[in-house]
Amino acid sequence: MPRGLKATSSTVAIGFDVTETAANTFTQTTIDLNLDPLNLEVFVVQAIDLQADFPDNIAAVNTGLNAAMTTTSQTAMPTLSDTNCLAVSESQIRASALTSVGFQSTSMDTPPAGLEYIGVIATNNFFLQVEGFANVGAKLLQGKLYGYRARADASIYSALVQSEVLSA
Repeated sequence: MPRGLKATSSTVAIGFDVTETAANTFTQTTIDLNLDPLNLEVFVVQAIDLQADFPDNIAAVNTGLNAAMTTTSQTAMPTLSDTNCLAVSESQIRASALTSVGFQSTSMDTPPAGLEYIGVIATNNFFLQVEGFANVGAKLLQGKLYGYRARADASIYSALVQSEVLSA
């Protein structure tokens, strides 16, 4: 457990999903964690499992689907190198007139055994983003967030919230 935090729950799994509002359109949804800021409550993220639809397989057309989970709202698809991005998933199909080859990459769904947590969400929400390219229909992202609620002392809570909000 991170220093300065005291667990107030056992591990919980939070399911989620978001569908593009239209094919190939950046779409974001907000998931409320119902944290209690008066009691300095945060959510310690232990693992994330993102499962996105596959891109459409269209002859001679490259297609793809990108998805992400972040601790702050985004206006464009984030990458794993962005400060508040906790997980990404990318699927692509590279096609010619004769053949297609699929590629997929994801951030680690479960951290290595030596890693106690992969992030701390200090504000009340987390955000999911999905965006395809060159697909015929709208695509879906679904998954689960695993972690536990914890209480921070005042100075750590303040630092976590400020860091999360200012790095957006």
